[in-house]
Formats: sequence, C-alpha cells, structure tokens
Amino acid sequence: MLLRLLLIIVLAGIGGGVTAEPPPQRELLTPVPGAPLARDFDLPDMDGKRHRLSDYRGKVVIVNFWATWCPPCRKELPSMNRAWARLQKAGVMMLAVNVGESEDVIFPFMADYPIDFPVLLDQEGEIIDRWPVRGLPTTFVIDPHGRLVYQAIGGREWDDPELLGMVRALARR
Repeated sequence: MLLRLLLIIVLAGIGGGVTAEPPPQRELLTPVPGAPLARDFDLPDMDGKRHRLSDYRGKVVIVNFWATWCPPCRKELPSMNRAWARLQKAGVMMLAVNVGESEDVIFPFMADYPIDFPVLLDQEGEIIDRWPVRGLPTTFVIDPHGRLVYQAIGGREWDDPELLGMVRALARR
C-alpha cells in the first residue's frame, strides 16, 4: 500500500494527473487610444522644488499616481525603484505623484518603501482630476513629444524586461 501511494505521488509529479495552475499572466502596458497630449502640471516635490511636466519634453516620462494607503501602490514601488535604476541611464524620467496626502504622511512611509525618483505632491487632487486616472495606482508613459502613449491601471512589475523594453523603445524614437 505504501509503495503504491509513493508510486502515485511520483507519477503525479511527472505529469501523470496533477494539473498545475497556469502561470500568472504578465501585465504590461496598454496603448492609450489616440495618444493625446499629456496635461501639463506644476507640482512641488518633497524638498519644495517645483516640477513641470513640460520641463521634461524631449524625454520619455513615466508618471505614477499613488497613495500610501493603497496596497497595490505599495506592492509595485520596489519594482519601480529597480526600474528607475535602469531607466534613468537611458534618459527616462520617472515621477511619483502622491494624491491627497501631506509630507508628514509620506515621509515616514518612505522609510519602509524608499523612492529614489522625485515624489510630487498633489495634496488637493487638482492634477489627478485633470488626468484620465481611474484608480490607484495608475501610471502613464509619455513619449518625448508629450503624448500619453501607454497606461497601466493597477500595479505592475516595472522591472519586467519586456515592460522596460517598451519604455526604452520610446526613448530611441
């Protein structure tokens, strides 16, 4: 009996009846229909320095809308940091636009979730109201001409090689 049970387990492990779950589908970037021009903004970062989106014209810019209370935002931040380490050398800019929170909330959060690229403050929610954001996190990839080319609604693994390739391809245009 024990030998038969062992044989069933071994055969099942080599494909004799156990159905494995399919690997999770990778979520990449979705094209934005019509590639409209991105709405300009002027927001302060955590140090009070002002950032205008138009100042980055000529570069690919990734704009991520997020909040500290958002679990998918927290989950994707480490991969965004890893992506930033790779993409900044390619001339890509990454901006994290925090929605509705103060520096007093964001600063301690960043001790657990470091963000090495600029964190901008949209405390009143003015910018998020002018952009086609449907939930948090929502991220847009803007081409060097200022057009919204890709969007990501929900969290992503931003250091995924295929996703990075899509962003780098825009930078080479």
